[in-house]
Amino acid sequence: MKEYLSHYTEPSTKLDVVSFKSGPHHLEYYSYDALVVPHILREVKSAEKAGYDACIIGCFYDPGLREAREISNLVVTAPLESSTSLALSLGDKFSIIVGRKKWIPLMMSRVREYGLESRLTSFKDIELGVHDLHRDESETEKRLLRAVEESIREGAEVVILGCTVFFGFYRDVQERYRIPVIDPIIASLKHAEQYVRVKELCGWTHSRIYSYEPPPASELERWKLSDLL
Repeated sequence: MKEYLSHYTEPSTKLDVVSFKSGPHHLEYYSYDALVVPHILREVKSAEKAGYDACIIGCFYDPGLREAREISNLVVTAPLESSTSLALSLGDKFSIIVGRKKWIPLMMSRVREYGLESRLTSFKDIELGVHDLHRDESETEKRLLRAVEESIREGAEVVILGCTVFFGFYRDVQERYRIPVIDPIIASLKHAEQYVRVKELCGWTHSRIYSYEPPPASELERWKLSDLL
């Protein structure tokens, strides 16, 4: 993943990729999604203490995004939010292509949470799990092409690939149909770089009142939640 993203980073960007040493290897199930959030929060706090400017959460479900922003002052981006934000400026309607139908309900809840349901044309699944997407890349691309064609017929002007493991497929599909096809991990990276620059230039960062108000340090200390300090 680091090598892939290195082709898209700005010259001034130093990128590190972290994989968790324990926990689930994919998040196709709600229970797995819940289990990984504590790992994400610990890594975000660790990155903040180490002097990083931003963190990118590497799953299209956007697990722990609000929680990570709540406990840190870093720029934190995630694939679904970043991809849909970009799609809104590239076309009026977008579709999201996923591996399995199982993924759709949680992603749909995120789309609703972000207030974007009216801009979504459809979800399309290609009946492949996370670990299947690069097993036979020609078959994956064939299924992607079919899903993109259906999305266009239904009115989509932009297509988002709804899993970070779809890395590497966007360009060929995009060239075939001449519409924007968004790779979500690239979108998250560019979103993070842009936000860091805007923070440096203008001081704009996530608001600390209401939604992202951080938990009191006194409570974290009293309850021995030192990982969140």
